[in-house]
Amino acid sequence: MLRARDTMDRSYAQPLDVPALARIAHVSPAHFSRTFRATFGETPHRYLQRRRVERAMFLLRETGRSVTDICFEVGFGSAGTFSRTFSEIVGRSPRAYRRESVPTSVPTCFTMAWTRPSD
Repeated sequence: MLRARDTMDRSYAQPLDVPALARIAHVSPAHFSRTFRATFGETPHRYLQRRRVERAMFLLRETGRSVTDICFEVGFGSAGTFSRTFSEIVGRSPRAYRRESVPTSVPTCFTMAWTRPSD
């Protein structure tokens, strides 16, 4: 499970599906999904979405790139899905998040901990 989670953390922008992650963990897809959720408290798909949104939050805060560019860079296939998922996890749209966020001069690890979305 840890190998699969580490792969999601490292390759969040790549297309990753449950069968591919199950192969990394050396278990069946069904067993992988059940065990991942029991171990980490969320489905593999939701974990991957949250990792992508966390990266998007950083890019929205720290860069002037367009929301659409950031959407595709972090691995979403459409701007609509990105916006909907971002809003579900963060509680506001990507544009609203950018407007309300201020770049900080503290280390990124602190910013990530303080602004980590929770379900």
